[in-house]
Parts: sequence; C-alpha cells; structure tokens
Amino acid sequence: MRLFLQLFTCIICLQLIACSSRTTPAPVANLTSGKTSSQQKIKIKGSNYKVKKGETLYSIAFRSNKDFRDLAKINGIKAPYTIFPGQILQLNAPIKSQKKPKNYTDKTSKSTKTIQKNNNSLKKPLDPKKQQEYVENQASLKKQQKVAQSSDKLRWYWPAKGRVARKFSGKENGYKGILIKNKSGTDILAAADGIVVYAGSALRGYGNLIIVKHNDDYLTAYAHNQRILVKEKQKVTARQKIATMGNSEAKSVGLRFEVRYRGKSVDPLRYLPR
Repeated sequence: MRLFLQLFTCIICLQLIACSSRTTPAPVANLTSGKTSSQQKIKIKGSNYKVKKGETLYSIAFRSNKDFRDLAKINGIKAPYTIFPGQILQLNAPIKSQKKPKNYTDKTSKSTKTIQKNNNSLKKPLDPKKQQEYVENQASLKKQQKVAQSSDKLRWYWPAKGRVARKFSGKENGYKGILIKNKSGTDILAAADGIVVYAGSALRGYGNLIIVKHNDDYLTAYAHNQRILVKEKQKVTARQKIATMGNSEAKSVGLRFEVRYRGKSVDPLRYLPR
C-alpha cells in the first residue's frame, strides 16, 4: 500500500511539471479583425450627433471633417462654442425648398409663355461646358488666394524632431497627416501660435490628442502622445512644448500631425519649413 501511494505521488508530480513547462501561449481572440488603430477611428456619420462627455465642438468638427463655424451656425451656437453632454447637434444644414418662378405657375397665360419663349430664342446660348470650367477655375483661384492669405499670417514650425515615416494622402481612406518617428519622450511642440481647443483621449484611434486653433481657418492636431502638458482654453506660442511623444493607440512611437483648413485635411508639408 505504501509503495502504491509513492508511485501515485510520482505520477501526479510528473503531470504538474509537464503543465508548468508548456511554452505555447493560450489562443487569444482577434478583437481588431486585422485592422490598424488608424482604420478603427470612429468617423461621425449621419445627420445628427449626440455629444459625449469630454467632447468639444472642435473635436466633433474634427471627426466629421467639418468647419467648426459651420456646425456652430447650423446649431445656433455662439462663441465660445460651449456644448454639453447629451446635446443633439445637427451636422448638415437644412435643405432649402426652391420655389418655382411665378411665370411658370399654372396661372400663367399661354401668351406670357409664348412671349418668354420668343425672347429666350433671341438670346445667344453660352457653351455650358466652357461656362462650367470658367466658374470652377474662378472658384479654385479664389480659394487658393484665401488659403495663401490666411497661411501667410502664421509662422509655421516643425512640431517635433525626427524622421517623416509616412506622408499625407488625399485619397478617401488615405493618411490625413504625416507621421514623425523618434524615441519615446521626444518633445512635441506647437507648430504655430494658438489656443488649445481639445486635449484628451475621447477620439478613438488618435490616443492622447491635442487640437490647437491658430485662427478661424487653421487647426493642427497632435496624436498618440505619451503625456499631454497643456489644458483646453490655454494659449500656446509657436515651439512651446505641449506634449511628449508616445504610442497611445498606435503600434509604434511617433507623432501623427495633421493640419486642417476650414475643417478639411491638407498636406502639412505644404506649410512646414524645408
């Protein structure tokens, strides 16, 4: 009996040793479905949005790719653009119904229509294609002039030292900024004078994020920070240290830097000194 107990004890010990020496990790469920953090960013869609705790009008405009002034105007929000958790914001302006000209109502007499038709036939029609090209060219020229004038008022600086590992892409699902790589703890600097309009981590995919408003046209965003060193409504000067480089919600250490002109993403390399 004693020999049987000793043999049984040896078998149990051998089993425990085998279990403890197993090197193969337990299977883990793939929660990301193969998508990167940048692909997982939540974009605001739909015609309205319910404000969550920690969000600002600027961060909501940032996520929906809209100008904060447009959102403020649509929702009747005046400066300093204060919003509250639970508040419902309309993201799109209401479509105005177009009224038909009186001359084309059912009450119009046949003689009136005939006179209008004869008058229209005397006018030399313009080439629709050339007219459209002219309008588009003029609009594009005016936009470029406004962008240049607004940007000239700012003096831009690089937000961090390091290597540009990823560049801006204008494609629909492209990278909407540049990625500057360096070691953890590298200083993150304000790219120009401005005021902090968002500082937090409520925007999924951006980690610890800072958004700085430079004027009514330009915003800059600094994502994946290790530490945030500024607060909302704080004024900052160009090259002031506002954060340290990290990898919050990112696979590697680096700064994701974005420039927005009236709510739209633009290539930061167009503004930064060479």
